[in-house]
Amino acid sequence: MFTITDRGAGQAYKSAQRNGTEASRFHLLSINFEPLFAPATLLLFTTMSSSPKVKVGFVGLSSVAGWASDAVAPSLLAPSVREKYDIVAVSTTSEATAKASAEKYSKSVGHSLKTYYGDASQIASDPDVDLVAITVKAPYHKEIALKAIEAKKDFFIEWPAGTSTKETEEIAEAARQQGVRSLVGLQGRHSAVIDRVKEILASGVIGNVRSTSVLAHIPRDANVHAPNSKESNTYILEKKNGVNILTIAIAHQLDTLQHVLGEFASLTATEAKFYPTITIVTDDGKPTGKTFEAQCEDHFSITGFLKTGVFANVFWRTGYALKEGRHQFVWEIDGEEGSIKLQSDFLLGAYPSIFEPELFLNGEKVESETKGFGAIVAIGAAWTQFADKSKAGTYATIDDAVKHHRLIDAIALSAKEGKRVTL
Repeated sequence: MFTITDRGAGQAYKSAQRNGTEASRFHLLSINFEPLFAPATLLLFTTMSSSPKVKVGFVGLSSVAGWASDAVAPSLLAPSVREKYDIVAVSTTSEATAKASAEKYSKSVGHSLKTYYGDASQIASDPDVDLVAITVKAPYHKEIALKAIEAKKDFFIEWPAGTSTKETEEIAEAARQQGVRSLVGLQGRHSAVIDRVKEILASGVIGNVRSTSVLAHIPRDANVHAPNSKESNTYILEKKNGVNILTIAIAHQLDTLQHVLGEFASLTATEAKFYPTITIVTDDGKPTGKTFEAQCEDHFSITGFLKTGVFANVFWRTGYALKEGRHQFVWEIDGEEGSIKLQSDFLLGAYPSIFEPELFLNGEKVESETKGFGAIVAIGAAWTQFADKSKAGTYATIDDAVKHHRLIDAIALSAKEGKRVTL
């Protein structure tokens, strides 16, 4: 267990890595339906602000575990962010869980929280709620988002913001018609290391960027995707739920890549399924005797040109053993005069918004003060930018989510038909 603030936490993690590499690699993460980091205890300090705060109502905020309780809610409780936001209500599936969540978070925010359960339209129509944070599983995204939009409430919604392009388009169209603002949980673009990469690129030190390559891997030791998956993770194995390796892991990384270097103009893709049968294991990795017929591919190669003229090559795979010397994430950006490299060997290093990768400029490690530990600070940065209407375009919106779903569709189409797709 680490005790961290919203600054200096990266150093705490690095210290833990030095003192227990194997522990940090294999036991730091708890994974439910999407990769999570183990809950950390935050040192929270109340700050006063004279400006009105945005009052947030959470749909799907558990008092126990999950992405919302591990990352999204804590990001709103960081000192600099809570000057702008206040959690005022929670809505869950039952009265008992709603009360438990309200009791837990009332201690953090310093006041009682309203509780709702069942129909999310209740919290959406609450006049004391300015913004609805939607942190439930993807199959429920559209239903709840449309209720929030109908009540003319701005909303935060976790990626993938629906299980398909059609669902995300429906949410986006409703938001446009009602004139509400949106924030999508694509936090990788807000990480401290990405801020530094953008600074380096803007300085011109590596010259004109001509190409970029990504090599990413989710090892079988993670028990997330093929060939092994925790029993509690079977939700992500069903293609209909929209949370497989392409729609989550790859899409998160592609959002960051495009945020830094530009959107794809055209691409070709190849996919492969090396693990047709997935072994279901316990939380400690022991086989349960159950198997699952794989519905999604486990290897993806994506090559194309960005609208900025950059040539991009992205290769993702799952299932190999976690071994010394095998990098889990390597992203290189090559300019005519130099190069940038981001690299991580962590268990889930392919999710750089959770644990920031090391950064190298022309082979030399770039040492800089981290702004925080993983997703909590990255999401907090997104909240901060969303509060400032002049920052529009820096954070992901529901319209960006539509673009990403269409990109995913293009990748799938190219892989299926073996042709180049223009976006």
